[in-house]
Amino acid sequence: MSTSPALVAVEAIASRIQVLRGQRIIFDSDLAALYDVPTKRFNEAVKRNVSKFPTDFMFQLSDAEWAPLRSQFATLKGGRGQHRKYLPYVFTEHGALMAATVLNSPRAVEVSVYVVRAFVQLRELLAGNKELARRLDELEQRLERKLSSHDEALAGILDAIRRLMRPPTTTKAPIGFVHPKPRTP
Repeated sequence: MSTSPALVAVEAIASRIQVLRGQRIIFDSDLAALYDVPTKRFNEAVKRNVSKFPTDFMFQLSDAEWAPLRSQFATLKGGRGQHRKYLPYVFTEHGALMAATVLNSPRAVEVSVYVVRAFVQLRELLAGNKELARRLDELEQRLERKLSSHDEALAGILDAIRRLMRPPTTTKAPIGFVHPKPRTP
């Protein structure tokens, strides 16, 4: 069972896509690596064309957003110039496409197709999960309704059994000839 190179590329890109601020995003460094350019040069090209990147295409992370994400990365490299000086930019699906047009290289155009496919694949996966979640909710509601009716039926049966187990409370008159008990004055 062999996988096509395109499928592997889409899966590799999809693994880099995260959800932040309610949007699916990809980091500038990940896009730069995919487009085969240094992150610094990638960001320079974006800044030269900043009018093409509205806030729903690209935004810069805040310190509060970057701190927990930074801890997810592996051990930092040693040496001068190995660490980011600035907060990273992140790109939505549309921003990643626009970045490919800004770079305008054959590699960027080729990879942008795979980036779009990765975002579409994730969108379809999320849509499928929403449908599954909706169906599970319906099933849970049906089970709760059935269980509550079963609980009521079981409670009725247990109540009837308890009533049958109680000794009779009324005293009946004895049948036949019985000597009456003398009454004490």
